[in-house]
Amino acid sequence: MNTEKRVFELPRTLEGHLATLSKIFANNGERQLQEILVNAKTRIVEEWSYDNWNGGIYGHALYFSIPEPLYLNAVGRKSEIETQIRNELDRIHNVQNEHVAAVFIEMDAMGDHDWRKDSGLLLSGNIMVPTDATKRIWEDEGFRLFLSHKSEVKVETSELKERLRPFGISCFVAHEDIEPTKAWQDEIENALATMDGFVALLTAGYHHSDWTDQEVGFAVARRVPIVAVRLGIDPYGFIGKYQGLRSDWKTASEDVLKILFKNDRMFSSYINALRNCQSYSHGNTLAVALPVIERLTTTQVDEIVAAYNETSELRGSFGFNGGYPKLYGAGLVPCLNRLDMRQYRYSKSGLIEQLE
Repeated sequence: MNTEKRVFELPRTLEGHLATLSKIFANNGERQLQEILVNAKTRIVEEWSYDNWNGGIYGHALYFSIPEPLYLNAVGRKSEIETQIRNELDRIHNVQNEHVAAVFIEMDAMGDHDWRKDSGLLLSGNIMVPTDATKRIWEDEGFRLFLSHKSEVKVETSELKERLRPFGISCFVAHEDIEPTKAWQDEIENALATMDGFVALLTAGYHHSDWTDQEVGFAVARRVPIVAVRLGIDPYGFIGKYQGLRSDWKTASEDVLKILFKNDRMFSSYINALRNCQSYSHGNTLAVALPVIERLTTTQVDEIVAAYNETSELRGSFGFNGGYPKLYGAGLVPCLNRLDMRQYRYSKSGLIEQLE
């Protein structure tokens, strides 16, 4: 009798598939699903099911153990989430005669793997932020950006927050956003624990604040995207390993955008902002980001083209249709032709189409 244990391929390649799926969820704006993948401890039960068709089809079961706050937020649609993760995993892997037969979500402690940390979503330490606090701090589901600053420049920082808002960025400015009835330290920690990115506004005396260096340390530990904006001093200490972004208050928003667009979640928030464009003027503002985008995947190109073609406010804005290049830039088509191997043009109906 042959007692040799069968060696399966899908369990050995699972981490890579989960990392890919995490990016897909980020691109689709499905934050809850990505948080589950990023923070889960995963175990797999091989040969959970078997079908003798086509030489034998083996089904494996995946168990995702996630922190209590995530589990409580997901439990209302647990079956739906389990089914979606299972279907998406089977869609992206190409392992023959193996598939994901079932996915189960259960409550447990967090995991700790490099690709999870790189996402910037990993819940660390003992800080578990209530849902109502998260909504209070960030207002919406945009890219969550913590603006670390000295109190002397709170007016300039608040203005920067408003300039970034139209692009799908929800900023936290401590001196503006903390309610008087809330303990400052608790609220700042809640914002740091739930942010997607961190900007250090390095003005003179930044190092002398009781808070700023601790905020930097928190951001470095969480490994979220960090932007060090040189507004008088150079990066130092933990943040010294990041290249300082030379800027001023007038151009800071565009300079920060250029760095943040390298992050998949930031691009997802921008796509949502495009789809929710409210006016031609808003479209012109959103078009300011086009020249600073340095790379796009094929999927991201398809998403931005779809957003343009489906949103009349974008099609009517000079910043996107290129109708007034001296004032609003060349439009979306030159941006796409710069970043994608495929080439595009504006059709007679005003839509963007791919050249044959």
